[in-house]
Amino acid sequence: MGETKLQKNLFTVMMCFGMVFGMTLYNIILHNGFSAGVFTLLVKEIWLVFIVAFILDYFVVGPIAKKQVFSILKPETKKVIVILSLSTTMVVSMVLLMSIFGSVLTQGFTLNALKVYPKTVMLNFAAALPLNLLIVSPVVRMVFVKIFPPQTVNS
Repeated sequence: MGETKLQKNLFTVMMCFGMVFGMTLYNIILHNGFSAGVFTLLVKEIWLVFIVAFILDYFVVGPIAKKQVFSILKPETKKVIVILSLSTTMVVSMVLLMSIFGSVLTQGFTLNALKVYPKTVMLNFAAALPLNLLIVSPVVRMVFVKIFPPQTVNS
């Protein structure tokens, strides 16, 4: 989303931050329960997770997902189909990669990280897809359009 490189980059940062915020909060509550320390832990952990997620999103997952989706969909495909296809492809790829990061972060570089990885992927995917499709993407798109209203062409 966005017309200029600045707008596209800002949209990526907003989407990435929204997903990292939601998924980090989800994982903290999932592993530690809901307590007074949840938000302190969230503020501590979110920055490293955001940096890793942004690098993966911007340099690896985003370009590959766009290539995959646009190699299948035709230019005249409805916008909602394109959005859903890109979002789903991004979520699947990011969950697979960020679950490796999360498994290693919590278990260290051990065999136990490999053991917990499949469960981590399932738990993260179950939260990430609805979070993206139902909350983060619509909210970010709404805010983005408020910041950068679409330009109308007068003929």
